[in-house]
Amino acid sequence: MFSLLVKEINSFLNSLIGYIVIIVFLLTISLFVWVFPGTEFNIPDAGYASIDPLFIITPWVYMFLVPAVTMRLFSEEKKSGTIEILLTRPLTELQVVLAKYLAGVVLVLFSLVPTLIYFFSVYTLGSPAGNIDTGSMWGSYIGLFFLGAGFVSIGVFSSAVSDNQVIAFIIAVFLCFFWYAGFDSISAILGSGAIANVIYQLGINAHYSSMSRGVIDTRDVIYFISLVSLFIMLTRTILESRKW
Repeated sequence: MFSLLVKEINSFLNSLIGYIVIIVFLLTISLFVWVFPGTEFNIPDAGYASIDPLFIITPWVYMFLVPAVTMRLFSEEKKSGTIEILLTRPLTELQVVLAKYLAGVVLVLFSLVPTLIYFFSVYTLGSPAGNIDTGSMWGSYIGLFFLGAGFVSIGVFSSAVSDNQVIAFIIAVFLCFFWYAGFDSISAILGSGAIANVIYQLGINAHYSSMSRGVIDTRDVIYFISLVSLFIMLTRTILESRKW
């Protein structure tokens, strides 16, 4: 399993895919946070030391970039026919899924690390220097990592559904959007009440927003672990169905 994980990471790093994804992500965030004037996300225009715009924009950028990374994980294997060779290795379907999933998570982590430059920039620009809510910031980073991990699991599942990378990408974008904002919309339509609250809690945004306040609640962590486990199990089931 570890060798497959290393192989998948190397396939990202030895091609333009991984670098393009990271560059596009950082460029997009940088333009909104530092360059585009007159927007609510521009940190210099805001006049106070906060990198909250980073955590507001990133989920929407990840909604497209993560599917772009994961769409090839199984679709390419299925289209080229190498999926049969892969599944004959001394690995279980679950180990294959986990290896590809963890490779995607590593790439998400790689894209997050450079954004620490934004934190140090705002930390330095604060008056006085260091006048920034670091607790909330680290909570937001943890929430962003869990959100990215959840999107990767959805992308891996979508890639296993179809041997067409474009279709896998579209399915992943739709599912990521629905899980992030769809449950919120349904809850808003239903108004207040127990059912509306339950539906709201099913969405990613409810738990990501909670973590962004700097409070790491066990219920939020369990939610993301459950979400990832659900899509990993569904992906394994799809692979196992080839034997039926």
